[in-house]
Amino acid sequence: MRLDAAEIKLIRLPLKFSFETSFGVQTERHIIVLTLYSGGLEGYGEGVMEHLPLYREETIAGAWELLEQVFLPRVIGKEIANPEALVAELAPFRGNKMAKAVAEMAFWDLYAKSLGQPLWKLLGGVREQVAVGVSLGIQKSLEATVAAVEKHLSQGYRRIKLKIKPGWDYDVLKAVREAFPQATLTADANSAYQLSDVGTFRKIDALGLDYIEQPLGFDDLLDHAKLQREVSTALCLDESITSPEDTRKALEIGAGRVINLKPARVGGLLSTRRIHDVARSFGAPLWMGGMLEAGIGRAHNIHAATLEGFTKPGDTSSASRYWQEDIIEEGLEARDGFMPVPAGAGIGVTPKKDYLAKLSLREAYVSEK
Repeated sequence: MRLDAAEIKLIRLPLKFSFETSFGVQTERHIIVLTLYSGGLEGYGEGVMEHLPLYREETIAGAWELLEQVFLPRVIGKEIANPEALVAELAPFRGNKMAKAVAEMAFWDLYAKSLGQPLWKLLGGVREQVAVGVSLGIQKSLEATVAAVEKHLSQGYRRIKLKIKPGWDYDVLKAVREAFPQATLTADANSAYQLSDVGTFRKIDALGLDYIEQPLGFDDLLDHAKLQREVSTALCLDESITSPEDTRKALEIGAGRVINLKPARVGGLLSTRRIHDVARSFGAPLWMGGMLEAGIGRAHNIHAATLEGFTKPGDTSSASRYWQEDIIEEGLEARDGFMPVPAGAGIGVTPKKDYLAKLSLREAYVSEK
């Protein structure tokens, strides 16, 4: 498949609500949207990095420069046989997995369309709908938290994840557990704690959470292993997992028992599939994480979540929770706690090009020189 050209846009998309985590409060997303062109077909990818390196090290500025000046010029005009070949072209450049994922995932969409196949089938998926939960940001009060949980449980979501931080942890989790004793409940700390906070997590043990997500350092495995030995609740690793090798090491030393897998964090869908296989070999369940993706990124995640090892509800909840208007024509809406996989070749969604143009803050076009 010859890659003819590429178009990059940076858009600003307001959220419908303030989303607070231990990182701070977010009211909008700035998203890199990539379109790859080949023989009349188009493939779409979406970036998850933001202006500041709060989640991982990558930023929009760095990703844009690499995509426009390095990654895309390296592949535009070339015959790229398959996603493995594209990954090999970018392999000499270390790190920058989120930037690479934008190109790799857009190519997967293009490649699947060229074969007339839905992406989930090419990946080896086994289901046409995926179980979903919700991720609830830090609310203004315990009462507001309980009300938000009640609302989303009534909508059929199959897992509630609450963001926590020091000073906003045990009491809020206890209040929710007492209000909803049968709910599947988890907590996400986004690396806000230290190993010395073990006492807090021992208290949380009594609340029957399914798992506690990424309590310690974003690049840490060793202290997570120490903490896991001290608590009975399963730890779930998110930021710490960026490769199949990380996954193997984490599970070998017992740094956690559950993996939150985000394709854009790990470099794309090939790495996602390999991490999935490593986790399954250890018997560790996976679930599909989310980075407040708009429709293109959300569609990619839904397709990937059809792999057999994604046995826990993920963060691919209804797009209408987040956006007044999404950037795609199709509505990605969960029903009774399940998200249908978009139908059709590739990722099965179509960008609203006029809307993207309206949202655009910056654009670039890369063609063969």
